[in-house]
Amino acid sequence: MKRKDLIRRIAGRARAVNVDWVIKREGASHTVYSLGRLTIPIPRHTELGEKLVTEIFKECAAELGEGWWK
Repeated sequence: MKRKDLIRRIAGRARAVNVDWVIKREGASHTVYSLGRLTIPIPRHTELGEKLVTEIFKECAAELGEGWWK
């Protein structure tokens, strides 16, 4: 999945459930986002592997709801 598509998908769901999704800081190789009370690092690769995308989605599940990405 492309990085921008991952970010767009999380942002859309965050808007739908009324949770803040903002850039917290720019790191050396990651952009760190704040999702409600969670901190979610997103690597700066153009393409992200399916396993990594699934793990990021699972991290977000605490704020966005269980299985929200399916």
